Amino acid sequence: MNKPSLIFSALAHLLLYPDEAMRQQLVAVRDVIRDQRTLSETTRRALLGFAEDLQQGDGWDVQEMYVNLFDRTRSLSLHLFEHVHGESRDRGQAMVDLIDLYQQHGLVLQAENHELPDYVPLFLEFLSTLDNTTAHDLLKEPLHVLQAIGARLRQRDSAYGLVFSALEELAGVRSLIATENDEEQDIDEAWQEAEVRFLDAAIPSCRPQTATAMRGE
Repeated sequence: MNKPSLIFSALAHLLLYPDEAMRQQLVAVRDVIRDQRTLSETTRRALLGFAEDLQQGDGWDVQEMYVNLFDRTRSLSLHLFEHVHGESRDRGQAMVDLIDLYQQHGLVLQAENHELPDYVPLFLEFLSTLDNTTAHDLLKEPLHVLQAIGARLRQRDSAYGLVFSALEELAGVRSLIATENDEEQDIDEAWQEAEVRFLDAAIPSCRPQTATAMRGE
């Protein structure tokens, strides 16, 4: 069995809200990225520069940028199923299915964890606990959603798009390119993301984890 890949954990960290605690851990994140050979040198250098900018930038500025992008822009939401189901009832069942997937692999979400299971950083942390083959197989399930988010970020010239470009590179696919009209239309009309099924949910687990343990708490 292939060893788990820490690159997913590093990418997950780059998508967290950049408070002081998050930024203090960016030194370790940069070390992980620097040592990775699963990404091209160009991508590694770009991610290292982005991580350094987050670490060295003014706290208020980087936090405001994050909120404006991910909390105030629906088409950039970091919750996977919002792009697929919106507020429909199907989203609830999709959440249940994803929780079941986590549990099959030994991940138990703690009560104090306030993030929904479809939160992209949490999903990437989950992938980092799996062997490489399993992680890459499961990454492909929501890849169309991740590509859409990445395309919209790149259309805005946001450095956060680098994280999604890295995920596309890990999955072995080319990056999508957004058009100006995509940002102006409703998300469901602009992209029509397909359902995320996680059909490989029964793949054997690599090691047990908890949500708080993955974050080092």
